[in-house]
Amino acid sequence: MRRAVLSGLRWSSLRLRLIVVFGAVALTAAVSSSGIAYWLNREAVLTRTQESALKDFKQEMQNRAAELPLRPSESDLQTTAEQMAGDNAGYCVLLIGERDRGKPIVGASDPDRFTLDDVPQSLQDAVNSRQQVTAANKHPYHVFWQRTERGDTPYLVGGTRVIGGGPTGYLFKSLDQERADLNSLAWSLGIAAALALIGSALLAQAAATTVLKPVQRLGEAARQLGEGEFDTRLRVSGTDELAELSRTFNNAAESLQKKVEDMSAREESSRRFVADMSHELRTPLTALTAVTEVLEDEADSLDPMIAPAVTLVVSETRRLNVLVENLMEVTRFDAGTARLVLDDVDVADQLTACIDARAWLDAVDLDAERGIMARLDPRRLDVIMANLIGNALKHGGSPVRVAVRTEGDELIIEVRDHGPGIPEEVLPHVFDRFYKASASRPRSEGSGLGLSIAMENAHIHGGDISAANVPDGGAMFVLRLPRDGRPEDAEEPNAPGEGGDAS
Repeated sequence: MRRAVLSGLRWSSLRLRLIVVFGAVALTAAVSSSGIAYWLNREAVLTRTQESALKDFKQEMQNRAAELPLRPSESDLQTTAEQMAGDNAGYCVLLIGERDRGKPIVGASDPDRFTLDDVPQSLQDAVNSRQQVTAANKHPYHVFWQRTERGDTPYLVGGTRVIGGGPTGYLFKSLDQERADLNSLAWSLGIAAALALIGSALLAQAAATTVLKPVQRLGEAARQLGEGEFDTRLRVSGTDELAELSRTFNNAAESLQKKVEDMSAREESSRRFVADMSHELRTPLTALTAVTEVLEDEADSLDPMIAPAVTLVVSETRRLNVLVENLMEVTRFDAGTARLVLDDVDVADQLTACIDARAWLDAVDLDAERGIMARLDPRRLDVIMANLIGNALKHGGSPVRVAVRTEGDELIIEVRDHGPGIPEEVLPHVFDRFYKASASRPRSEGSGLGLSIAMENAHIHGGDISAANVPDGGAMFVLRLPRDGRPEDAEEPNAPGEGGDAS
């Protein structure tokens, strides 16, 4: 289960990519909309608070500060500042007047909270700066404001002065409540963005499930089709692209099934033809073989003019006999009727018997210790080695060396010659049926089936044969067989097996 979860979370997983893309889009949209909403609300809240406070302060300056005498006392300024601040204004007021020229006096509604030191110098300069009166600017003094912070608390500081020589006034309003409201709004927008992200992930999961289920069914059907279940079909529902893909798959599977059935029928017919032909040829070949043996025995007494023809007939009859036997052996492999007859064999004795039976003792150097035992089919081992050694003697160069060794549970037999080697373009095809290296010389003493039959006999043992060139010259064939394996199609030594030898 853990592996299934981890495999589903791989970046190559379409489900994960869909969730990530949905999440990224939702997160971008949520953050963007939340940011815009926060910015708009922030500006609206601050602007509304600021305009309300400055409007009220300006009105109080006109109604109360303007009524002060030209040279007010400090108590007058103090009283007026307290009246302007009042109980519901929500801000502190600071009034600055002149007792004498160059001698300012200050009156504050709350000296402990707001003093002239809390007013930024840039704001003081702007408030006290007399502007030129023009058609576009009808007043020499205006209301100016600035946002600042004292400690961790934001404040709005505004100021103006009475036209005509009245006092200068400043307000000091805390924006802490507005900041708390904006923080609550930010948290609300953040939670909404998180919920949107979670919702998008769930939607992506649902969408991925909806999209991937047909894809998974298609993948499973393709796997079954690849395993040979050609009757596999998908259930088609709907009219979308996935439904059209399923219909296309079903049509392709149906076409493939029909072609495979046709090819199987033709292959079976061809195999039956070869088997029947090979079987039917055995009877006349038996008679021909008997005649050629008589002719060969009487070759010395025949007319010298016809002796070469008799020799040719004998050799070609033998070659035809070998070809027929090889075809029958190939037919058994193709039909799946080939069986092993296993026995415990001393490999060295078996190879010696194979080489001696073909009179190859003088041409083959055998390096095999007695006592190396393996459980295999002696007849099929003889077929394999006869083909490998015969191929080395025919197409390679002397001496041919056969070496036997073991690696763990494997028996390894190496057959090496000292010829020119195998051309690189030929190596991949040496075990193909009827393959010959020279296309210009299609006729040779061999049938082109020997190495293919050797490979089939190795496979039925559960082994393999490989071919390669040796760096210092020559080619090497390596046979690997299990020493004590028992393939499923093996039989006991006393069980009946098919007749006929392959060479």
